[in-house]
Amino acid sequence: MVSCYRQERFLARTVAAIERALAGREWNGVLELAVLGGEPLPALSERWRVVSAFDPVTGRPGRPLTPGAGRMLGFAACGGDLVLFVDSDVEVDADWMDAAIATAASGPSPAGVFGRIEEWFVDGTREWRNRDDMYATGDRDTDVGYFAALAFYRRDALQAVGGYDTRLHSDEDFELGLRLRARGFVLRSLGRLAARHWSPPRPNVAELGRRWRTGICFGQGEVLRLYAGRRGFGALLWRQRFFLAAIALWSLGAVALAVSLVRQDLRPLAAWAATPLAVIALMAARKRSLRLGTLSLLTWTVQGAGLIVGLVRREDDRPARPAAEVRC
Repeated sequence: MVSCYRQERFLARTVAAIERALAGREWNGVLELAVLGGEPLPALSERWRVVSAFDPVTGRPGRPLTPGAGRMLGFAACGGDLVLFVDSDVEVDADWMDAAIATAASGPSPAGVFGRIEEWFVDGTREWRNRDDMYATGDRDTDVGYFAALAFYRRDALQAVGGYDTRLHSDEDFELGLRLRARGFVLRSLGRLAARHWSPPRPNVAELGRRWRTGICFGQGEVLRLYAGRRGFGALLWRQRFFLAAIALWSLGAVALAVSLVRQDLRPLAAWAATPLAVIALMAARKRSLRLGTLSLLTWTVQGAGLIVGLVRREDDRPARPAAEVRC
């Protein structure tokens, strides 16, 4: 099951990799499109259905523009006791797929199977691997707290906890992991390459703009609001610690500015200014790049602002519509 929201650039790689990984097996594929009329779709075999809740008459998507809503729409359409969720910029490894299916078929089987994901960048004609292990799952089979970008779930496990939360613009994978583990389910990561994640070089300002426009930045605040006073809130706070620290940093900056204006003395503001400069210097040394060090603080700042928006903004909480087949 592949859900796509204006991320068609690497979709051909995703579809071709799934076809290779499942060659010789019985399977059905679902490509869920949040909107229609974007980039042309890659060639699809007869195993695929294209589904969408998009209304071409009104030009509206017909479902919340969240990752969970798209996945649950596809989940309802694809059938099967085992469901593979693949982001539209991920290339599945065929050997991992064989091992994941074998793991799911053994008893007692985990609720889902994951694996090591490599991060690959594309810039023009150049392609290179940026990280060997995006989510630090390691090279040994181990139980993990959540999946991301790629997930192979038992349908009954996902149904038992209600599936992905369709209200969240991000952090839907982590939140689902909280509910699954709270119900006693096991999430297993295999100690081998599972997939390659493709994107332009990150971080960059354009990517931060895209994350803001699509609402991805708001998910951290949305999930904190939903979990206030509930089990798992502490884990979510720790997960957002850098964004919360950025909020605290700029809040102190506002206080320092106010004090400097009242006292007509720039020393409080100058003293505070040493802190963001120290953060940039530390991250620049760690990443061996002043540009990346500056982007680290900028990323935490944008995500922190998005956290505040998601925390205070309440949107319509309608469930996703049933999947409707469309022509492409």
